[in-house]
Order: sequence, then C-alpha cells, then structure tokens
Amino acid sequence: MGKSEYAIDSFNRGLNCCQSVLSVFSENLGLDKQTALKIASGFGGGMCQGNVCGAVTGAIMVLNLKYGNSKPEDGEAKEKTYHVIREFSKKFEDMNGSIMCNDLLGIDLKHEENRTIARQKGLFKEKCPKCVEDAINILETIL
Repeated sequence: MGKSEYAIDSFNRGLNCCQSVLSVFSENLGLDKQTALKIASGFGGGMCQGNVCGAVTGAIMVLNLKYGNSKPEDGEAKEKTYHVIREFSKKFEDMNGSIMCNDLLGIDLKHEENRTIARQKGLFKEKCPKCVEDAINILETIL
C-alpha cells in the first residue's frame, strides 16, 4: 500500500485529514507517529473552522520537518522552507481551486449547524480523500 492509499485508509478509519497526511511521513522525518497524530489533531476541517485545509496543513508540517530551520541564523533553510510551501500550495490550489476548507467543501464550517449538515451530506467522505491524496502526491514530487 502506497502513502496515499494508507493516508486515505487512515482518514476513512477516523483520523482527520491533517493527521492522515502528517502521519505517513512523520517517522521518516524523525517524528514518532503518536506525537505526529497529537500535533495534527486540531487541524482537521481547516482548524475546525474551515480555514486552510487540514491536508494542506499536514503537508506544510511535513515540509517543515524536512526543510525547516531550527536556528534563527539559518536563513537559507527558512527560505527553502518558504519556497517549497509556496510551491506545494500553488500545485494544490491549481488542482483543487483553493487551499481553504470552506471553499473545498462548499460550506462554512465555523458554524456547528453547518458542520452537522456537512456530515449529513457526506461532504467529508466525498471530498476530503481527494485532498489527502493530492497532498500526498504533491509532497512525493517535492520531497
């Protein structure tokens, strides 16, 4: 099973989109899976509010682990990280029309009643697996 299939399976079993993306790369980048799952737990559904898609956020976390700076004076790593994040975001937006969860789902998730409607209509099950898959596939081309 490839990374995208594993991530989609994880999503379908109950992990959120951010957890699904981050967890398939985390251990290869020095972050244990359980910690990755905890870190990513509040980022699904665009930080639970329809903001930046959790699959995108998970991908950015992966790029941070791979390229990010850990010292203030490491400007080269910082610039590399920003570059690959912009590259990822553009590719994702080109494929999906947006990086914003509300746009991708077509509903404003800030309101509880809309989150209920989205669940009832199956929007998460219908649309999120593609976002997870796209995020993984883009990451694999960048990494």
